[in-house]
Amino acid sequence: MQEALRLAALGRFTTSPNPNVGCVVATKSATKSATKHSNESVNASEHILGRGFHAQAGTPHAEVHALAQAGSKAAGSTAYVTLEPCSHYGRTPPCADALIKAGVARVVVAMEDPYHQVAGSGIQRLREAGIAVDVGLMQAEARELNLGFIKRAEQGLPYVRVKLAASVDGRTALSNGQSQWITGVAARQDVQLGRALSSAVLTGAGTVLADDPLLNVRLTRAEYPAELSDDIDVRQPVRIVVDNSGAIGDSLKLWSVASPVWLARPQGATHTVLPAHGEVLSVEGDTESNASRIDLTALMKTLAQRDINDVWVEAGARLSGALLQQGLVDELIVYQAPKLMGPDAKGLIDLPVFTRMTDLPEWRFHSVQQVGEDIKLVLRPRK
Repeated sequence: MQEALRLAALGRFTTSPNPNVGCVVATKSATKSATKHSNESVNASEHILGRGFHAQAGTPHAEVHALAQAGSKAAGSTAYVTLEPCSHYGRTPPCADALIKAGVARVVVAMEDPYHQVAGSGIQRLREAGIAVDVGLMQAEARELNLGFIKRAEQGLPYVRVKLAASVDGRTALSNGQSQWITGVAARQDVQLGRALSSAVLTGAGTVLADDPLLNVRLTRAEYPAELSDDIDVRQPVRIVVDNSGAIGDSLKLWSVASPVWLARPQGATHTVLPAHGEVLSVEGDTESNASRIDLTALMKTLAQRDINDVWVEAGARLSGALLQQGLVDELIVYQAPKLMGPDAKGLIDLPVFTRMTDLPEWRFHSVQQVGEDIKLVLRPRK
């Protein structure tokens, strides 16, 4: 199963909106070894017959690739798959049927598929065909590979990661606005990886107007896993700008890259003519606080409906704070540099004034990693 999980991870750059899935077809082989008394003992180990991962929506799934490698030897084998085999006809035939047709004797599934068209039916079909099915091996690791797909299937929302870069005293820019660069080259390269693993990059109009960023992925092909062959297109995330006042024009660097740009504006706002790869998302206003600003929860629901699994946020303190206050953030990713910027520098996130310690939002450290000279902190809400 560990090899199947490794294979599944290859799809993180290419597979969305579909889940990342890996499959290994294996059979037991007996090997003889001598003991100190010269007697022979038999050890059963597993020999891999085929490997596969799902590369892109509309292409064969992981099980099909692994079975093709195994060929006729798949009969009587065990298939290890990181997500329940599908049981419905979509853009490709059901994988459960492929496993049955190949004569696989046993299927080990890391986790059930939460997607409503599967949701246990693939496992049921295999068992009805007389195949032994075990579920739950390395389930936690399998979930980590598909957090966005799972959340969209279960809650109708994407998985949201807010990226922040700060000094050791929690500052993001000097009082005059200068912020390039707080972190080092290695941290900035790691941000490129974070974008590459996401379906969308989200920011606010203020950040775009101040920094004029591209917000695309600028990794070379050599920086992706070698097992992603050149005929597999790596993803450029959709770039989304919260543009409440319609301030984003067509002369910004954002438009110089051909990947899609979506401008999220309140319903009823006047729409300007955009370049061909631009689109306006009309989102209902935030009726509780300010109807001239979009409702961020409504935006996230819209993104999920548009097949966005994972959102990578690179925004200012106000938008990042608003997402946090509305409970829309699943991860905080903080790159902290060994620098001190002083009390007049700009703060990390805009939050309300708290008067009781019990009111503070509570987070837990998921991981701590040194990246170059900086520290990368990944935090998740304490539940």
